[in-house]
Amino acid sequence: MPRTPRHEAAGGAGPIPLATPEEVAVYLGVPVKTLYQWRHRRIGPTVHKVGRHLRYRWREVDAWLDAQTSYDLTV
Repeated sequence: MPRTPRHEAAGGAGPIPLATPEEVAVYLGVPVKTLYQWRHRRIGPTVHKVGRHLRYRWREVDAWLDAQTSYDLTV
């Protein structure tokens, strides 16, 4: 079971933990397989290899998500 995403370190001290693909998939509401497809097509959030594992920085996921807004919010 994926852990709940943590955008801030406890108490605001220390580094923010890196996210697993499972955590990012839950956060974005997409299947993990979609993240892997986006990585292959180079269209998803920036992902980093840590040894043989893939990890995401929450700030980069949020920045990517903000950049995906393609409609005008003013009506």
